[in-house]
Amino acid sequence: MSESPPPAAPFPPAFDDAFRARLADLFAWRRDVRRFRTDPVDEAVLRTCLDWAALAPSVGNSQPWRFVRVSEPRRRASVAASFERCNAAARATYADERQALYARLKLAGLREAPVHLAVFCDSGTEAGHGLGRATMPEMLRYSVAACIHAFWLAARAHGLGVGWVSILEPAIVTQALDVPEGWDLIAYLCVGHPVEEHADPELVRHGWQERHPETARLLER
Repeated sequence: MSESPPPAAPFPPAFDDAFRARLADLFAWRRDVRRFRTDPVDEAVLRTCLDWAALAPSVGNSQPWRFVRVSEPRRRASVAASFERCNAAARATYADERQALYARLKLAGLREAPVHLAVFCDSGTEAGHGLGRATMPEMLRYSVAACIHAFWLAARAHGLGVGWVSILEPAIVTQALDVPEGWDLIAYLCVGHPVEEHADPELVRHGWQERHPETARLLER
């Protein structure tokens, strides 16, 4: 059974080369998973991943992320229907070989994943007292994205896969989940044990696009 991290020590820990190598492995093996086993996720592990995710940075310490677990079949069905509509529309924007390739891609694990998490930004939160977002209010959303990435890494470290489904209608999903006003959908995550493990991203493996390492280069100004 997994446990939450212990209280912070009075002095920061020393991260050695061995730890950094394992951390690099964690980043490299973090994959967008679409192919899930249907067996359930341990509740303690899921709780731990959420606790670790909440350690993410947020503008003004606002912590605007709101996680909603989607379990009701009718709500899941509404999300799946939205995906089917959006996916068909997106497929139609391509032509010829690219359209055929798109049609072969598996772009969501909505039917198989045992856990569905919708992640919202509470745009009306008073936490943080507005610090750091007067000129960049979008920082609230960026803070939620940072939390999602932290959850993704935590899940990977616990042997779970996460798939971010973006081919959806945010308004439809928000309505289907009946969340408070002022919550904006940032991500819909499928979570579970992956059917297969691959070091390369699925879209690379299936010929959609290669990775471009040069995008991480540092520009000097």
